[in-house]
Amino acid sequence: MTMTTELSETAIKENSRTAIGVRRLARNKKLIAGLIIGGAILLFGLLGPLVTQDPRLVNDIGLTGPSAEHWLGTTQTGQDVLAQLAHGTRGSLTVGAVVGVITLVLSLFFGVVGTYAGGWIDEAFSLFTNVSLVIPGLPLVIVISSYVPNKSLMLVSVVLAITSWAGCARPLRGYTLSLRNRDYVLASRVAGEKSWRILAVEILPNLIPLLAAQVVFAVIFAILGEAGLSYLGLGASGSFTWGTMLYYAQNGLALRLGAWWWFVPPGLMLALFGAALSLINFSIDEIINPKLRNQTRAVRKGWRMSREQLSKAKEATL
Repeated sequence: MTMTTELSETAIKENSRTAIGVRRLARNKKLIAGLIIGGAILLFGLLGPLVTQDPRLVNDIGLTGPSAEHWLGTTQTGQDVLAQLAHGTRGSLTVGAVVGVITLVLSLFFGVVGTYAGGWIDEAFSLFTNVSLVIPGLPLVIVISSYVPNKSLMLVSVVLAITSWAGCARPLRGYTLSLRNRDYVLASRVAGEKSWRILAVEILPNLIPLLAAQVVFAVIFAILGEAGLSYLGLGASGSFTWGTMLYYAQNGLALRLGAWWWFVPPGLMLALFGAALSLINFSIDEIINPKLRNQTRAVRKGWRMSREQLSKAKEATL
């Protein structure tokens, strides 16, 4: 009877903690705003190409402004900007998703599994991570571009992932080093639990917030990196992304000709999606570090205080 009561009390405490965590997430305005903006862009990238025309379709009306027939106007060759934006959104999101998945797998393998194994495996994985960390991305893409004239979107994504995963593996390694010496992990080892179960049950759940923040950062880096490479003419050939749209707009002298509808939409989408992912990343940081959340609240309270209140508070602290 006592055992049942203790289990029920523990279950109630866990449910209350979960409910508090859910309410805390629901009150996080940064997370809500980031999810709304990012979700809207994601839906546009998924559904937009299905309802728009062929982005490569050439019409006899070039550089026309927004109208009822072409909502975002046309390019210099008469191609619909809205159709290119829809397909470019899908292309950029594809790059971000591929880089995020590859970064997740590699950072987990080299940053968590190798660190938990310890010994020479950890040393070898750490050395490989440090070497990968200093590989410059832009020169590597330039070299690949010289040997591969027709680069696919997947190839560019893999190159960006290879040059970015190490930065996510380093903080995971440091946190895993502290986790593998915790009492509950040592108790699982003494109890004869298998290594894969200790990793999956005892260590990985504690790494989820940090891992989510690192993956979001990798996606931001991938999308902005691909846009920068495409703007320089080093991106994927034959594919539409936000970067390739800016590249074609630059070559078509859109800014000089005043065709703002050609380069403003992809630039605005880049800024909005980057801001959405940054808001999500900031909210995850606040969830990981409660001190950061308390400092943010203290700053907000400081904004609301008058000068007299601030001076009294400073005198009280002295």
